[in-house]
Amino acid sequence: MKRSVNRVAAIHDLSGFGRSSLAVVIPILSTMGVQVCSLPTAVLSTHTGGFEGYSFVDLTDSMEDFINHWKKLEIEFDCIYSGFLGSPRQINIISKFINDFSANNPLVVIDPVMGDNGKLYSTMDNEMVEKMRELIKKADIITPNFTEAAFLLDEKYDLNLSEEMIKQWMIRLSNLGPKTVIITSVPVSKVSKNTSVLAYNREDGRFWKVSCVYIPAHYPGTGDAFTSVIVGSILQGDSLPIALDRGVQFITAAIRASYGNKYPEREGVLLERVLGNLNMPVLSSSYEILE
Repeated sequence: MKRSVNRVAAIHDLSGFGRSSLAVVIPILSTMGVQVCSLPTAVLSTHTGGFEGYSFVDLTDSMEDFINHWKKLEIEFDCIYSGFLGSPRQINIISKFINDFSANNPLVVIDPVMGDNGKLYSTMDNEMVEKMRELIKKADIITPNFTEAAFLLDEKYDLNLSEEMIKQWMIRLSNLGPKTVIITSVPVSKVSKNTSVLAYNREDGRFWKVSCVYIPAHYPGTGDAFTSVIVGSILQGDSLPIALDRGVQFITAAIRASYGNKYPEREGVLLERVLGNLNMPVLSSSYEILE
């Protein structure tokens, strides 16, 4: 029986305070008309970006119980979408989950959250990088940032890397398994702080680029929000370049809505101010086709 709305298994952690992970995944995808079925990897009092002394409950031991119950209910998903994973065991669980729920050929989107600004997060190590390389083989779409792409390929983090070399990075990542590779936070030039989002689709061999204007602020959770918009957009039937446009426009609007307000950046963007934008058409197409 055809479902009324698309259904996504969202495998992320949940923070009680702060806009990241499931706290942004659920409202974004729900606003875009997608049912979110949460498989929480951990529950925290706050997210880890800028907060100290937070409470952390690891749900690794409960994840398989969640999954087994879903199996008994014979639940099917249109998309399996994973984000931050805290241990090699969690990666093993998610790998098996993808295998066990593949009968209806769901879209598999993996955001390989491991680091930023050239460094791994404190909870990550080389074993996690190796495990993530294996996990992305099962993905249709991956959305690493520039740092994570370098670690996945065991390449040097080089802000002066040419666009041609980044295109080669995307081909190499796609050759590991995913049909579509989207790299965020790609430096534009040596003199500009602007960044870009680059994408490669192996099925048609095309490359896409959307530029991002620099705004002097850092808000945790924007990567989670961006990938969530990509997921919702693709499930709605948008093409890859339109999905990129929607993701970049939404994050830019969220940052601009937040920047003028005096509140701690560590709380994340003022998502509530811009959720309505997700129901609007793309205001202007800013994507470029890279030759």
